[in-house]
Amino acid sequence: MNKCVFLDRDGVLNRDYVDYVYSANKLEILPGAADALTSLKRAGYLLIVITNQSGIAKGIYTREQMHECHQVMQKAFNHQIDHFYYAPWHPSVSESLTRKPGSLMFEKAIAKFNIDTRLSWMIGDKERDLVPAKKLGIKTIQVDNDDSRMADYRAQNLADALEVIFG
Repeated sequence: MNKCVFLDRDGVLNRDYVDYVYSANKLEILPGAADALTSLKRAGYLLIVITNQSGIAKGIYTREQMHECHQVMQKAFNHQIDHFYYAPWHPSVSESLTRKPGSLMFEKAIAKFNIDTRLSWMIGDKERDLVPAKKLGIKTIQVDNDDSRMADYRAQNLADALEVIFG
């Protein structure tokens, strides 16, 4: 079985904006993120992004634009992300168990990559990122801004989260 670090996208790997991150030109990788991912890879972790992309359901941007952003991220991260799972839904337009706090994206990744949840982590900036991970027995780290009682641990950013993971 494999160990994994699940990562939210916006606010963990790249700067989050109120009006969505959908332009590859506007995508701003957070400082220290690339080095942090390299350290996790060297330690044998799979790296899987789990992201809600409700702007697609709302018609604000397309799947193609989102995929362009993911290509830019892969290049910035030396192609270390093993897989991107995304939920293109929003409750105002369409319901889905895929969308966090639903756990379906996690469950698909666990099955596909043979992941041991007891050895795995979820790093997110919002409580909805942590809820499905907790349900599945994955340890959680909350970064940055949102104050949640759901988090097992807290860190300033992805680079600081390594101190929690590596002890």
